[in-house]
Amino acid sequence: MFKGINKKCSCIAKKIRHCTTSDKCLKHHGPLSETCRLGKLKICKLTGDRRECAKMAALGLLPGQEAELLCARNGSQCLLKIHGGTLSLDQNTSNNIIVETI
Repeated sequence: MFKGINKKCSCIAKKIRHCTTSDKCLKHHGPLSETCRLGKLKICKLTGDRRECAKMAALGLLPGQEAELLCARNGSQCLLKIHGGTLSLDQNTSNNIIVETI
């Protein structure tokens, strides 16, 4: 199942290796869409209008929650594992989630 996901979202080892050697990605604090390091992260803040924040809260995306970034697609779309489920987030939503890598 995950083999197809990795091919589809182009999580290639070269990108991951480059990202983990960069100082920028060792400890990231900013929008989820700009996070390039896969793994655990903490949701720090939700931005956007009231409707967007309500949508994220309904999905279980709340400040203080820990999640795992499964696949980052350089801002266009990402897969996030939270509360035992996997969410596919669009660029607008991932721009409005401020995270910190753990």
